[in-house]
Amino acid sequence: MTAQSARASATRPSRLTRPLYAYAFLEEFVLLYPLYALLFTETGLSVAQISSLFVLWSLTSVLLAIPTGAWADVVPRHLLLALAPLLTGAGFAFWLFLPSYWSFALGFVLWGAAGALASGALEALVYTELTHRGAADRYARVMGVTRALGVAAVGTATLLAVPVMAYGGYAAIGLASLAACVLCALTGLTLPESRPPRSSPDHGPDDTAATDPGTGRADAGAAPEPGYLETMRLGLAEARGSRRVRTAILLVVTVTAFWGMLDEYLPLLAASSGVATEDVPLVVLVVWICVTAGGLLAGPASRLSPRAVGVLLALAAVAIAAGALLGTAPGWVLLGCGFGVCQMANVVADARLQDSITGSSRATVTSLAEAGTETVSGASFLLYAGVFLVAGHATAFAVFAVPYLFAAVLAARGGRTRPAEPTG
Repeated sequence: MTAQSARASATRPSRLTRPLYAYAFLEEFVLLYPLYALLFTETGLSVAQISSLFVLWSLTSVLLAIPTGAWADVVPRHLLLALAPLLTGAGFAFWLFLPSYWSFALGFVLWGAAGALASGALEALVYTELTHRGAADRYARVMGVTRALGVAAVGTATLLAVPVMAYGGYAAIGLASLAACVLCALTGLTLPESRPPRSSPDHGPDDTAATDPGTGRADAGAAPEPGYLETMRLGLAEARGSRRVRTAILLVVTVTAFWGMLDEYLPLLAASSGVATEDVPLVVLVVWICVTAGGLLAGPASRLSPRAVGVLLALAAVAIAAGALLGTAPGWVLLGCGFGVCQMANVVADARLQDSITGSSRATVTSLAEAGTETVSGASFLLYAGVFLVAGHATAFAVFAVPYLFAAVLAARGGRTRPAEPTG
């Protein structure tokens, strides 16, 4: 009996991880990703118009992050995760079948809304489900693999996009991308979700959970679950009132925002360092491999002391700056290692945030970190452009590696947290 129970306990998380990993891969397995900028250019858009689309995309994500996070605390999260890729696919359909500036703008709004729907909802669903299954300590490992699969999917889609484009043009690329979105949505519906009753601040969990033993229905004296606005208020109140949660959110924003922004400029950095155009993808591939490894190492890294994580982040800052300034083969490896540590620390910081949340508005609190990340990233794009005009890409990379020294201090001082009890 003991062996059977242990075996069952060991396999239970796989009911979550199998569809989760499939969802993570399909979400990023979009052949249109490496080609949509080319589509915009061929349609006649200027650089200024394309930049305005990116701003609209980021602004949509920022404005919708917290409202959709609160929504994910009220309705089944797996339904929102299924809806998100359908919105993305609808945006791609507008791009492909009605190419124009306004269709592209609508597509980015839909894509930004999809990102906001999934952000917060995914982390909250995974953490709550693992906690329900007695495996909250596996969160960093599971999310590390999830992020690594996303990076691998982007790389695979990029490699496949060239022959598919040559064979069938944008029509084939678009159909493949839409198929991936539909499959991702169907996979989202299979995600298991076990959510305990949510209590309002004036009533304990025992009151909310009271049911009639004969009917299984909620007892008339039980407190009602908080509604949408109350849920949002509770989440914002926890983020404002808990120093531990505030610090965890700040760490997530600092660790995530800058290297994600720098990654967009990596091909330009490589080209400016003298790398031949045909060899630029090799530089990107080296960095992708390191980032994937960083995600896979997030599980073991979550068991490191806070000081050790801080030291790794400080070394990542040095590696990013040195690698960019070197602009050679060893430099690209250094840069990739720095990005890999940032990816690893991103998952560890997210795990620390999830451990810090004690209320039922988990997705709302998590979405605050996403909104902060998007805001900082958007501002960083503008600041990067200014630094680049003065000093070039390599120096800009070095400048934007400096915030990781601040992140290192935050990580070292944050301390460990214990997994919270199951909450919504």
